[in-house]
Amino acid sequence: MAQITAAMVKELRTKTGAGMMDCKKALVECDGSVEEGVDWLRKKGLAAAAKKAGRVAAEGLIATAQGGGRGIVVELNAETDFVARNDQFQELARTIAQVAQDVGADLAALNGAAYPGTGRTVAEELTNAIATVGENMNIRRAAEITAAPGVVASYMHNAVAPGLGKIGVLVALKSDGDADKLLALGKQIAMHVAASNPSSVGVADLDPSAVDRERVILSDQARASGKPENIIEKMVEGRLRKFYQEVVLLEQTFVIDNENTVRKALELAAEDIGGAVEIVGFERFVLGEGIEKEESDFAAEVAASIAG
Repeated sequence: MAQITAAMVKELRTKTGAGMMDCKKALVECDGSVEEGVDWLRKKGLAAAAKKAGRVAAEGLIATAQGGGRGIVVELNAETDFVARNDQFQELARTIAQVAQDVGADLAALNGAAYPGTGRTVAEELTNAIATVGENMNIRRAAEITAAPGVVASYMHNAVAPGLGKIGVLVALKSDGDADKLLALGKQIAMHVAASNPSSVGVADLDPSAVDRERVILSDQARASGKPENIIEKMVEGRLRKFYQEVVLLEQTFVIDNENTVRKALELAAEDIGGAVEIVGFERFVLGEGIEKEESDFAAEVAASIAG
């Protein structure tokens, strides 16, 4: 057995970009041969994956899965929209969402879960896909919501296939009423959430610091009018109500009828559904939101390649 030195590990890491422990394991398996270690890592998909791990992955798909009063939404990222339109990537996103439906939204548990039919974990299947497709990929986030008794309904905007698209919304409705009618209402509310992007279900669910900040801003604006303090207080409360109508789901005007609030729409639907309806939660995932994308000058890149 050859002695594995730090210099050998460093050399292999430089050649492949793979992790230190993976390089050491490769050298042990290959009796200290750096060149054979490169091949070993490539066969495992580790070299190709590591080289791409630092690249920005802001494209991809949002995937949803739901059933039995429980729903999951997952964001799987890739580097280009071209890959997101690939059947293999779509199947990967769909299957990961289904696995998450079983194991939950914790990313560590999800990555460590078995990927069906492969003998690999989800993380290992991702590594294999990276090596095969040639782009960096990662599960960026996942979330789950439940309703008991009730349903979790979904809506996918810019869908490329059922349950796959660019904006994914889940809405949990608690009710003892008719499940099919409840699902139909839930989809309408999910469409509303996709369009209106509320911050919370109710006023009480809003971040108190956000309300305080808005109150300070509205108070300063009102005082600039020169009105007395008792009038200012009424002005602020009135403007706060308008603020709630903009950011609180139950207080927003329902986009489906553009007349009633979402709260009123629930009340009107209750009789037909056969029971009171309560929105107990929602999740709204927009593909790539919050990721800082690299801006590239294609003309400059071509010029640089010609010059160099």
